[in-house]
Amino acid sequence: MRVRETGGHDAVPRPFRAGAPAPPDDLEWDRAVRLIRAAGEVSLACHVVPDGDALGSMLALGRALRVLGKHVTASFGEPFGVPASLRFLPGQDILVEPGRMPAAPRLLIALDSADPARLGSLAGRAARAGDLVVIDHHASNAGFGGTRLVDPDAAATAVLAEELIRRLGVPLDRDMAQNLYAGLASDTGSFKYPSTTPAVHALAARLLAAGARPAAVARELWDRAPFGYLRVLAGALARARLERDAAGGRGLVWTTITRADRLAEGVGYDRLEGVIDQLRRTDEAEVAIVCKETDDGRWYVSARSKGGVDLSGVCAALGGGGHREMAGFLWPGPPGRALDRLRALLTAET
Repeated sequence: MRVRETGGHDAVPRPFRAGAPAPPDDLEWDRAVRLIRAAGEVSLACHVVPDGDALGSMLALGRALRVLGKHVTASFGEPFGVPASLRFLPGQDILVEPGRMPAAPRLLIALDSADPARLGSLAGRAARAGDLVVIDHHASNAGFGGTRLVDPDAAATAVLAEELIRRLGVPLDRDMAQNLYAGLASDTGSFKYPSTTPAVHALAARLLAAGARPAAVARELWDRAPFGYLRVLAGALARARLERDAAGGRGLVWTTITRADRLAEGVGYDRLEGVIDQLRRTDEAEVAIVCKETDDGRWYVSARSKGGVDLSGVCAALGGGGHREMAGFLWPGPPGRALDRLRALLTAET
């Protein structure tokens, strides 16, 4: 059975992609449930610099495990710190610094991570875990873990986390619903991306019925920012460049944000997520790119498309990954060479 959007039913069939992981069957789901029920302690991990789907899914599952009486610890690799836009999510008392996670957990559940490297400093603990369950929806998933709840047709990891919670027999409460709704809204672009199906809206309806507050999610994720962010955004837009002939003639728009740009305005790196949403509005460009310098001098390259270009393979070729319309990768040096590589890969993709 293919569990895609929710509840084990395919509301809208989608073509299966060659090379993508096969969705989990009932045997895989049952194995995950048995492992959890037999465990007294469960460790949870998600990818570094977590987004709403990674953190929301992890916190929701952590809450459900606590309802079952499990001792739960959760973390993500350095830099350890919840992004400002996600600090409203409930249940963060289960979070601990990565160094405080069990060195060799008996059961570790990794969420929203397509590859062990995405776990950062927690990758070693995943390798030493007695049992490793992977919950993910990336088509680029490397196939790690002994139990794999991986479905590239799911709109978000939150879809799979909700299915696991249902199979564990835990009723959704308000905190679980809020976290899952944040994850679902994040990875569907506030229900704007092509991954938004009737089943996605059906799940959203169930989460609202369980107490999720969409106004709070929308405000925290998209509708607030410190004044300094506006000045950083203005500078990024002023530097934006449009290359009409790039991406096979579909167009590329890109900009950069240095560490100095944001420090001058007192803006943390975790506040920059929304810049690319402004850039991708450009009518003349299919692909939008924002190169953001991190606190340690590396560059994170965020990429978005409007559906005409598959960015997951492009970014995977540069050491990252993601989805068709939303992907990224980390680059060790100045972004000029990264942009050159991207242009070539985008041309080949189209």
